[in-house]
Amino acid sequence: MLPVLMFPQFDPVVVAIGPLSIRWYALAYITALLLGWRLVRRMVGWSPVVANVTQVDDFLTWATLGVVLGGRLGYVLFYQPSFFFEHPGQIFALWQGGMSFHGGMLGVTIAIILFCRMQNIPVLGFADRIAIVSPMGLGLGRIANFINGELWGREAPSDLPWAMIFPSGGEIPRHPSQIYEALLEGLILFTVTLLLSRNEKIRARFGCITGVFLVGYGIARIVSEFFREPDAFLGFLFQGATMGQLLSLPMILAGLGFIWWSGRKTA
Repeated sequence: MLPVLMFPQFDPVVVAIGPLSIRWYALAYITALLLGWRLVRRMVGWSPVVANVTQVDDFLTWATLGVVLGGRLGYVLFYQPSFFFEHPGQIFALWQGGMSFHGGMLGVTIAIILFCRMQNIPVLGFADRIAIVSPMGLGLGRIANFINGELWGREAPSDLPWAMIFPSGGEIPRHPSQIYEALLEGLILFTVTLLLSRNEKIRARFGCITGVFLVGYGIARIVSEFFREPDAFLGFLFQGATMGQLLSLPMILAGLGFIWWSGRKTA
């Protein structure tokens, strides 16, 4: 048996000043929102123009609320509804962790629809620009999961060179599935959406890049879940699928619908 890697035991707190502490997970969200905001400011001016930089600046607050509120409520409703209904005060304990990407996506979707209607700008055209930068948040979030030593993978083969033993995962070597997800949902998906956005014809197909993002994330999440240990309080669900996989299926269907519709509109 080859020697396995030991988890490097990162401190989950980046900076602590008195009672105030900034954790890696919070820093990942803040960094992703700020980077995304700066990139979208540049992208909205690309032809066809979908918004102006002032509107992008205004949307940052909406996006932040959508991510945080949607992500938390999604985790409460999708993953541990009975626990939180019995302990409603814990819903607001964000510092203890517990966010759902699918919930955050729904929160941002609602924010985009409401904001675009108020500002009289094309919903899908604006959503496409947001879809391009969204994988950055996913990738940074997964790296934060790794630093926190949480959401580790299933048992890995003994000869896997990068198998790792996590402090809270027992003494068996596991897949560092957080890194798999950071690469698939983050780096690769960001590269795909960014490359597509360089094509003006694709940008003109409002909803196409959004559809690619939804399909790409759904596939990446389903694949990565085969290496990730299911949440202990849920385990495996229908036909051995995990909650993450089941929630990703409607995303793929919706994404295919957006791609088809965007092509039909420009045909």
